[in-house]
Amino acid sequence: MSAESGLATFRGTDGLWEGHRVEDVATPAAFGRDPALVHAFFDARRARLGEVEPNAAHAALARLDAVWPGDFLLVTQNVDDLHERAGCKRLLHMHGEVKKGWCVSCGERFEWAGPMGEGAKCPSCGRTGQMRPDIVWFGEMPYEMERIEQALQSADLFVSIGTSGAVYPAAGFVQTARYCGARTLEINLEPSLGSFLFDESRTGRAGELVPQWVEEVLGIRS
Repeated sequence: MSAESGLATFRGTDGLWEGHRVEDVATPAAFGRDPALVHAFFDARRARLGEVEPNAAHAALARLDAVWPGDFLLVTQNVDDLHERAGCKRLLHMHGEVKKGWCVSCGERFEWAGPMGEGAKCPSCGRTGQMRPDIVWFGEMPYEMERIEQALQSADLFVSIGTSGAVYPAAGFVQTARYCGARTLEINLEPSLGSFLFDESRTGRAGELVPQWVEEVLGIRS
């Protein structure tokens, strides 16, 4: 069972964001051009994690993960830690995590809390100025694609939650799962660009629909 949750784009009303496009803060070229801006942007995103809490959809998926006896993999495009805080264990962040850093000098990745900035020191090799957020930026390959493909090919059920269906490779997951025989379900606030590819599409708030769906799944199993 696989689930896709969220989309790693960034929107906001803070002054840091005003006047800048995603391309200004979420590409390798942007980091090379203005690392201070990119660091400041992701430092702000990291700091704001303390202002948000997991919602009912996060909690429902964590419950399903905890009690489902068979294979389960929640693949999220979100870079926050809300799924972890809700209790989900069988989880994969295909676009990285804002609370992790990556040293481009030694290649190590590790937990990172607080600001990073241009002068951050790598806790592994000790070099400064070589750190970047462990985020998959536009133009980079998402993480663990081989594992995701294996899960899609073996899934009995594929569920997409809260995504536009416009960003690849995630937008193509439903096609792989469907071709390999999985039943497919979309749960979204409104129909996505790929809604026609799903066996079933439910529209509404994830905080309401996801818990309902989890209750259905667990009820059928019992």
